[in-house]
Amino acid sequence: MKKVTSVFWVTLAIALFSVVWGSVAPKNLESITGSIQSYISVHFGWYYLLIVTGFVIFCLYMIFSPYGKMKLGKPTDKPDYNYATWFAMLFSAGMGIGLVFWGAAEPIYFYANNAPTAETGTAAALNESMRFVYFHWGVHAWGIYAIVALVLAYFKFRRGAPALISSTLEPLFGDKMNGPWGKVVDIIAVFATIVGVATTLGFGAAQINGGLTFLTPLEDSFGVQLAIIGVVTVLFMISAYTGLSKGIRYLSNTNMILAIALLAIMLVVGPTLFIMNMFTDTIGAYLQNLPTMSFRLAPNSEENRTWINNWTVFYWAWWIAWSPFVGIFIARVSKGRTIREFLSGVLLVPSAVGFLWFSTFGSSAIQVQQDQGGLSDLATEQVMFGTFDNYPLGLILSIIAMVLIGTFFITSADSATFVLGMQTTNGSLTPPTMVKFVWGIVQSSMAAVLLYSGGLQALQNALISAAFPFSFIMILMVVSLYKAIRADKIALDRGKDKEEKTSA
Repeated sequence: MKKVTSVFWVTLAIALFSVVWGSVAPKNLESITGSIQSYISVHFGWYYLLIVTGFVIFCLYMIFSPYGKMKLGKPTDKPDYNYATWFAMLFSAGMGIGLVFWGAAEPIYFYANNAPTAETGTAAALNESMRFVYFHWGVHAWGIYAIVALVLAYFKFRRGAPALISSTLEPLFGDKMNGPWGKVVDIIAVFATIVGVATTLGFGAAQINGGLTFLTPLEDSFGVQLAIIGVVTVLFMISAYTGLSKGIRYLSNTNMILAIALLAIMLVVGPTLFIMNMFTDTIGAYLQNLPTMSFRLAPNSEENRTWINNWTVFYWAWWIAWSPFVGIFIARVSKGRTIREFLSGVLLVPSAVGFLWFSTFGSSAIQVQQDQGGLSDLATEQVMFGTFDNYPLGLILSIIAMVLIGTFFITSADSATFVLGMQTTNGSLTPPTMVKFVWGIVQSSMAAVLLYSGGLQALQNALISAAFPFSFIMILMVVSLYKAIRADKIALDRGKDKEEKTSA
């Protein structure tokens, strides 16, 4: 524990206070986080929509600008991982459990229960459900991750700065980032990461419990979820002990194999033609309506505005809360790639896979709902298993899905312990095992407390509350990166001019 900084102790104290608070007074925690969440959603929904769309626009600008040729590292640096492993790692860290949890549940919920604007159960609701799912899980989500990852990778590998959020702001604030203000920035980032990952672990535990309840006599209860969290905690700590090159790498590749297997089987045994028709049609609708959806706030419709707060604003907050963790992890495995290569890969490849995923499982679920109904009445965490139950090889699909949730669970928690360890040991790329163990226990405890204090709603409340302060730091990171990269590009061009004049 010699490497730890004051960020470790302060954030640990805040996290432990939250865990104790949720354990002793769960309803009070749920009430207060609910009030904060409601206030932010109502008064700052416009802010979330503007900044997230702004992040996507900035990423596109960097891809097509001359800055895209610059490397995340020295000119001679080569990537540490091949494309397949790289994509597997960022995909597992960036989406993971969420894809399995919401893969069938979100499209069916929009279609049958609560479409954004259309009448539920209609063809319009079907089209709308898929394009809004793409919107929530597509380039906007990955644009948030890409911003944090790009900034961190650039400063770490090109400028040799510590792998800390605070170090990326030095071009704006200078040496102030080495003092108390820098510590505040890192504490906000670490706490947002803890809450973001804990929320996802809570979703994972709830869905594993939901699958067991659907397939066995086991009941859906907090006790079962707590046991699931306990078992997975032991497993991801074993993985964390083996390090980045072994545990996370092998698990990420395993995740991709299981996910591809689940997707391929569902494509074959499900309504294949309907899936591909929906995929093609709704991709077009998504691209056509992307500008409108990006700025849609519905100020004159209370019902539509509530829907946006509950879904779009929630998702943007979720991705922002996850972005320190995912961004740092993606940055760590992206050394040696050009900015253009990096952003194109991070924005487009996972988004395309996600679109096919939701089209496959969402369309299959909607087909069941259209044919016989009842699927939309299931609990959110059971919809995927209810869908499988109506197709051939349903039991096999359910087993693969639960194993996949478990491996995603382990990978996410494992990666998060590594990232939290980095952020609380002054950016060390090899944080001590004990530090990672401490953060692993804290994450799991936080997930358990949030489930205990109010289930999935408490998870959402905590997420939006924790993401808000970090969003301001993200804006500063973008400004700081642009200032730094512009100065580096000017210096690089001057160096080339001098070389050309010398050779002439």
